[in-house]
Formats: sequence, C-alpha cells, structure tokens
Amino acid sequence: MPTQHRAIQSRQALIRSAAETFLEKGVPAAGMVEISRRARLSKGALYFHFTSKDDLTLAVRDAALATLQEIENGFARSPQPLATAVQDFAVELFGRVESDAVLRAGLRLRPETAPGLGIYALEQRWYALFLDKAVTCGTGEPGRPSAVDTSDAEPRRTAQLLTSIVVGLLHLGGEDGTWWDREAVVGLWGLLSASPERIPAGGLPEPARLPAAG
Repeated sequence: MPTQHRAIQSRQALIRSAAETFLEKGVPAAGMVEISRRARLSKGALYFHFTSKDDLTLAVRDAALATLQEIENGFARSPQPLATAVQDFAVELFGRVESDAVLRAGLRLRPETAPGLGIYALEQRWYALFLDKAVTCGTGEPGRPSAVDTSDAEPRRTAQLLTSIVVGLLHLGGEDGTWWDREAVVGLWGLLSASPERIPAGGLPEPARLPAAG
C-alpha cells in the first residue's frame, strides 16, 4: 500500500477513534493514549498527525462540517420544492448522524470548541439554505397545495418554520433516537401537509442546546 494512502487511512482512523471516545467520555476526559489505542495505532503515529488534543478536536469538527456540507449540497441540488426537499434533507441528515460517529460527535462539541456546529450556527446556515430554496423552487409540492400554508410573499416564514422543525428534531433525537426514524419524519411532514392551518404563524419554539461532548 502506498505510504500516502496509509497516512490518509491512519488520519481517518484517528479522527474516528477520537469521535467515538468523545461521545463516550466527553472531550475533557478523552486521553490521547486511549484514542491511539482505539485506532490501533501508536502514540507516535497519533502525534505525527495531530500535535495536541485541541488539534484533533478541530479535525473532528472539520470532518463533521465536510459531511454536513455534503448533505447540504445534495439539498441545494434537489429539484423538489422546499417542503419536499427539507423532508428529504432531514431524513438524510438524521440517518447520517445515527450512522456516522464523527458527524454525531462534531454536532455535540461545544460551540466555543467547534465554531460553526453549534445549534444556533446550524439554525442560521439552514435558514439561509431553506430560504434560498423557497425563493427559487417554491414552498409546496407539484400539483398540491403548499405543505406549509404560506404565500409566495412569505418564504421567510416558511423557511423559519421548517428550520425550527429540523433543529427541534435534531435536539429531540439526541435524547430519543426514534425522532430520527424515517417514518417519524415522513409522518410529521404528512401532518403538516394535512393541517397547515394548525401551524402557528411564529413557527415552533426554539429548542434547547444539544448535550455537549466537550
């Protein structure tokens, strides 16, 4: 195996090991020796790639952000109108959070440790993403009334509401994974479509912060 390829694999293994350790023990209690052992690499190999635990924590953040960007890019490319595209985005996001320890750990890092992944930073980036989709592709489904009862003059309210739902489900799923099930997400969107008049004009309450890993 070429040396460069081995180095990439070792770095990825260390990031994954750090994420798993952060999830189990939190960042402060995670030891560099434990992280290297979990990755089945020497301490020297660990320090070849990362000079400190702070450096390794930033690598977890960067890897999580890269995965998040990939999911967001898929949303942006979707030809679906906003309501359907956000449902698909939520299903993909929660599935990846469940299966990807690095993304899950990154989302649980404290905002001061991992700028860009705090719950309020996510609200801002997803609101901007959803608003752009609302303006360019509309808010409803082809051939059906809008899944959220707003006019084309109110895409901001629609984007705000759907952002609150996704962020709220992200928070709830951190405590109870059934909120991230595909059936739960699709079922919620079905309720929105069936009863848009029940949705409050101000959107949903702001969720509490996700439990932090460090």
